[in-house]
Amino acid sequence: MMTVKRYAMWGLLVVALVCPACTTVEGTGRKQFMLVTESQEQQMGRDAYQQILSKETLSSDARMTGIVRRVGERIAAVVNRPDFAWEFNLIESPQVNAFCLPGGKIAVYTGILPMMENEAGMAAVMGHEVAHAVARHGGERVTTGIVAGAFGEVVQYGFRGASPAAQSAAMQAYGITANVGAIMPFGRSHESEADSLGLVYAAKAGYDPREAVALWRRMKAASKNRPPEFLSTHPSTDRRIEDLQGQMSEAMGIYDSGSVRYGLGDRL
Repeated sequence: MMTVKRYAMWGLLVVALVCPACTTVEGTGRKQFMLVTESQEQQMGRDAYQQILSKETLSSDARMTGIVRRVGERIAAVVNRPDFAWEFNLIESPQVNAFCLPGGKIAVYTGILPMMENEAGMAAVMGHEVAHAVARHGGERVTTGIVAGAFGEVVQYGFRGASPAAQSAAMQAYGITANVGAIMPFGRSHESEADSLGLVYAAKAGYDPREAVALWRRMKAASKNRPPEFLSTHPSTDRRIEDLQGQMSEAMGIYDSGSVRYGLGDRL
């Protein structure tokens, strides 16, 4: 007899398949299906940010920390999210990375500073990370995980009378299919959307958007042994460069018509 849990899972699948999109991404118009609220996302972002900062070492470089906060505040000013409690920190770490958690919790690792080279390069990275939060990609990832888990329950129920070996093989096959066929492509679409929105944010904030292409060329030169795109949650560097170049005319129009233009800004 089907358990209450499985009834709930079946109901969730029906909702996911027939419910109209709950939200729309501002700037791209893409429809989103969400199973978490913005307040839930922002609480998760605050909690995760505090946990990360409690385990990391903040940079003692006052100049670089000041640049991170200056660039971050300029990006934040153009995205029109006054409900976000913006925070900008520089973490001492060799990681070539940065992140923005829901609610505007941003951190840049010192390891990525050489790739940025200047404020415009930092704006390209920060614009991308801010876009993840503004576009609610975190909430979508949580939703995708819930739906994937629900489908897994359905697969498991469908093989309930099979041998343990058959059940195990079915679940392994489902896991691979879900990861390569749905979760990874979804991640790549988020990255591409964040690139597109981030380019616009940087241009609106007064930074030369052409530096985004230069940044990714530097990243490509420094990267090694990247997996094939279909096995990655991120688009290939070549694809990112191509997509950014395709959007550059629009971004330059925004930049050229802006009331302030910082160009490349200060060198890092």
